[in-house]
Amino acid sequence: MRPWSWWPHEEAGHNQEAKKESIALFGDAPFATPKPERLVKRVLEIASDPGDLVLDSFAGSGTTGAVAHKMGRRWIMVEHGAHCHSHIVPRMRRVVDGSDAGGVSGELCWQGGGGFQLFELGPSLLEKDAHGRHVVSSRLASAELVEAVCRQFGFTPEPQGRDPWRHGSSSERQFIHVAPRMLFREDLLPLSEALDPDATLLVACLAHDTDAGNFPNLDIRKIPRDLPDAIDWAKDDYSLALALT
Repeated sequence: MRPWSWWPHEEAGHNQEAKKESIALFGDAPFATPKPERLVKRVLEIASDPGDLVLDSFAGSGTTGAVAHKMGRRWIMVEHGAHCHSHIVPRMRRVVDGSDAGGVSGELCWQGGGGFQLFELGPSLLEKDAHGRHVVSSRLASAELVEAVCRQFGFTPEPQGRDPWRHGSSSERQFIHVAPRMLFREDLLPLSEALDPDATLLVACLAHDTDAGNFPNLDIRKIPRDLPDAIDWAKDDYSLALALT
């Protein structure tokens, strides 16, 4: 006999209960297909323990994150629809400040606490030109391009760096300079001379017309040719490659 499990709505909630919870949270703009909090609570009781990390990659109105938070689980929610800002963020703020008294709040004696961070993915760094070649995206502002290139090479951006040529660093002696244009010898020479004797500078530019060997303290790379290649360029579909260790 195949194992089976029957969850009556008296224990796990039902669609109308979920709809009422959504109306209580969002008023005249309830989510179209909400899940009852009691259902999510039962799933999380079976599949996780307090302190575990719960992932919901299609967050919807944020029910999974809200219940996980109330149950003492850590959580990650992913959503690229407009309801991220209209439903999920306002809902989680109410969970954190304790003003969400619905769902399983009473059963769990939830009174608020904790916090969360919101991260937004920017547009692709690269796009393809009419000939199918990767080029720097024209949609990026200068500051966005500098930050994106810094991060792709593993440097921490420094938008307010003490030196105008210093756009990021990976250590106290390793820095990066991003120039979305062609550089000439007269551009590279002052960068080389500005460095301390034991410091190095990665220079990321569209092109250059000089022998990099003339500047031993500069590591000159071309954008986009020398950018790390472990990324699906020119995609805005929010897909991420995760490496688990």
